[in-house]
Amino acid sequence: MRLSVVRFLSRPNPPPSSIFRTLARRAPVVVASWLLAGAGVMIFGMLNACRPASPAGGAPAPRVAAAWGQTSESCRPCHAEIHAAWRGTDHQLANRVISPEYDEAAFTPARRVEDGGSRFELGWESSRPRMTEALPDGSQVERHPEFVLGNKPSRQMLVPAAGGRWQPTDLAWDPARKDWFNVFGQEGRRHGEWGHWTGRGMNWNSMCAHCHMTGYQKNYDAPADRYASSWVEHGVGCIQCHGAMPADHNRTKETGYKPPPDAWTHDRVRAMQTCAPCHARNEQLTLDFQPGDSYHDHYRVTLPVDPAVYYPDGQQRDEDFNWTSVLLSRMGHAGVTCMDCHDPHTTKTILPVENNALCMQCHAAPGRVAPATGIAAPVIEPTAHSHHAENSTGNRCVECHMPTTNYMVRSPRHDHGWLKPDPLLTKELGIPNACNRCHADKSVDWAIQAADTWYGSKLESRQRVRARAVAAAQAGDADAAGRLLELLRTEDIPAWRATMLDLMAPYAGGNTAVVAAARAALGETDPLVRAAGARLLGQRPEAREWLRPLLNDPVRLVRLDAAWTLADELPADSAIAREFDAYLAVSADQPSGQARLGQHLANLGRLAEAEAAVRKAAAWDPFSSQILDTLALVQQAAGRPGEAAASFYRAGQLNPQDPRPMVHSGLAYAEAGRMAEAETALREAVRRDPAQHRAWYNLGLLLMQTGKPQDAIAAVSAAEKSGPAVADYPYALATMYYQTGDKAAAQRAAERAIALDPNRADARALLEALKRGG
Repeated sequence: MRLSVVRFLSRPNPPPSSIFRTLARRAPVVVASWLLAGAGVMIFGMLNACRPASPAGGAPAPRVAAAWGQTSESCRPCHAEIHAAWRGTDHQLANRVISPEYDEAAFTPARRVEDGGSRFELGWESSRPRMTEALPDGSQVERHPEFVLGNKPSRQMLVPAAGGRWQPTDLAWDPARKDWFNVFGQEGRRHGEWGHWTGRGMNWNSMCAHCHMTGYQKNYDAPADRYASSWVEHGVGCIQCHGAMPADHNRTKETGYKPPPDAWTHDRVRAMQTCAPCHARNEQLTLDFQPGDSYHDHYRVTLPVDPAVYYPDGQQRDEDFNWTSVLLSRMGHAGVTCMDCHDPHTTKTILPVENNALCMQCHAAPGRVAPATGIAAPVIEPTAHSHHAENSTGNRCVECHMPTTNYMVRSPRHDHGWLKPDPLLTKELGIPNACNRCHADKSVDWAIQAADTWYGSKLESRQRVRARAVAAAQAGDADAAGRLLELLRTEDIPAWRATMLDLMAPYAGGNTAVVAAARAALGETDPLVRAAGARLLGQRPEAREWLRPLLNDPVRLVRLDAAWTLADELPADSAIAREFDAYLAVSADQPSGQARLGQHLANLGRLAEAEAAVRKAAAWDPFSSQILDTLALVQQAAGRPGEAAASFYRAGQLNPQDPRPMVHSGLAYAEAGRMAEAETALREAVRRDPAQHRAWYNLGLLLMQTGKPQDAIAAVSAAEKSGPAVADYPYALATMYYQTGDKAAAQRAAERAIALDPNRADARALLEALKRGG
C-alpha cells in the first residue's frame, strides 16, 4: 500500500476524510487459486447457453452452488465420451478425498521428512494417513489429512483445523518423482506468519477451494471467525464450467425437449471468461461468479504495476497464472482464446508443440484471420525465423515466446504473453530473456549480439519502449508521466492502457495532462480502462462530479472503484451502497480485507472502528509492514502522532530496504515533539537510500530546530546534491547560512534558488536583504 504522506515538518495533517482515498487499491490482493493444481493449462469449460432457461414452461437453471445432485457422474450417462476425456485430468483431481489407491504409497513405509524448515513423521494407519509435525519448541502435533489438493506435479494434504478450516501442508507429494518436497522451497516460513501453511494465507476455504471445487460456497461467519463451507462436488466438474442445468435438461427428444444452443461455440471470448477466474492473479469482488458471467463483474485482475509481481515488459515474475498475460498480449488482443490452443476436457493442447503444429495453425501461409477482430496472423517459417535447426529446442515457438518458470518449486508454467525475447532489456532492466534461459552458459552481451544480428531494428519495438517507460514509472523517475502519456496516445491494448493509468498515480497531483488522460479514460469502452481512470481521479478533490455517473456503470468493477471515492455520499441502503458493503465483506476473513475495511471507515471519519479493523488485520498478519503503515495513518488521522510514529517505525523494521516508513516515522515523531526519535528515524531513512532528498531536507530542518546548525547545513546540502532541481533546498541553505553568519554563502544559495524558480519571492527578499547588508 502506498499513500502520499510525505509531509514536511511545517505542513498540517491531511484531513481524515481523505487519507485513504487512493490507499485501498494498494492493499495486498488476495491471489485467487494461487495453489491451483496444473495452472499451466486452462479450464476450458464452455458455456451452455450461459445458464439457459429450460423450454417454455420449464424451471430456470439453478445457481451452481444450489445444483445438488448435478455431479459429473450424473452427466456421464448422456456424455460418456466427454466424461471419459475429463476423467483423470487435473481438473477432475483438483481436490478429492484421501484414498488408498492414490495416496497410501506416499505414506508407506513410514518415514521422517524434513525440507524447508518443516519436519514431519509420516505413516499410514487404519486406512488413513498420519502426519506428525515437529514444532520449533520441541513439541509434536499429530494431524490426519482427509482431502488432497491438486494432482500433478504436486499433491498437498488438507488437514482439518479449528473453525471449520482446512489447511494444505507445505510438504507436498510429487507423484512422478515419488518424493516429498516443500512447496515454499527453502523460505523457512515460520508458525505465526500469514503465509505459513497453518496461517490465513494458506487457508483452503479462502484461498484455494473456489477454484478447486464445484459449487463451492465459503460461508464465512465474521463475528465467530469460522467457516461452514459447502460444495456440490470435489474437483472441477461439469457444471462448474457449463453452468447448472434446468430440471428438465435430461428429457429426451421424444418428450419434446430441445437442448439449448451451444453458445460457447459462437462466443469463445465470453467462454474464456469462465476460464479466467481460476487462471488469473486477481481479487474477488463477489463470491457468486457463474459460468457465462462477465469476468469484470466479479474480479479485479492484477495488472503489471508492481515490479515484484510482473517484469516491466509484462513477463510474469511472481505467481501470476495466465489471464493477465493474455490480456496484455498482441495475440489476445487479436482474438486468440483458450480454446484455440487447449482442449477443454482433456486440458491438453489440441496440436503438438514439439513440431510447432499448434502455432502454425495460425502462422502458416496465408496467415489465419481472427474472426472477432479481422486481424491476420503474420506468416512465419520457423527455421528461418528462429535461426535454429529444424526439430531442435531453439526451433520451437514456445521455447522463445512462452518461456517456462517454475512456481511452488516444481510447477512449470508457460508465460502466455507471447513476447519477443529481448536480451538488451536484460542488460538494461534485469528482465529475463529466453535466449539466456536456454543458453545459460553464454553472456547477456553474447545474446544481444546474436539478437541484433538476426533481427536488427525489429527489436526496437513498442514492447521495448513500453518496458522502459514502465520501469521508469516504477522507479519514480520525474519524466515517467510524460513517457507514459506519449505511449497512451497510441496504445491499443486496454490492459496496457489501464496499467499506464495506474502507474501515473504518483503524478496525478500536479500534472494536468495526467488528469485529462484519466478523465478521457472514463468514456472508454473497456471496463479495465474506465476503472483505472476512476482510481486515478480518486486522488483529485474536484473529481467527485466526474465519478458520480460511474456509480451506474454497467460493470461492477467500475462502479466499485467510483464508489470508493464517493463512499461518504452513497445513500444509505441504496443498491450501490449494498453492493459496496458486500464487496468489503468478501475478504473479511483475510488481513487485506480488514485493512481495506479500516481504510473505508477512516474515510468516513469513523476512526475508532477503523483502528479496530486494522488492528485485527495486524494481529492476523503481524509481519506485514503495509498493514502497520495503514495503522499508523489511522492513528495519525486520530491526532495521535506519537503512536503513529511508532507504528511507522515498526513497519520500517519489517521492511528493512524501504526508506519511506522511516521518513513517515521521523515526521510523525517530530509532530509529536519527540525530536531525538525523529532524528533517529530520518537518519535511518537516508542511510537506507542516500538519494532520498526530501528525507535529507526534513532532517536538516529538524537539526536546525534542535540547535545543530552545521549538521543541518550538511543534511540540506545532501538534499540539494540529490535533488538539484528543487528550489526549496538552496533557499533553506540560504536561511541557515544567514542565521550562522555566513552571508556570502547565503547569497550564493539564494541565487541558486532564484535560478531554479525565478518567482520565488522569499528567496528574492532574502537576497535583496543580503545585498543591502542586512
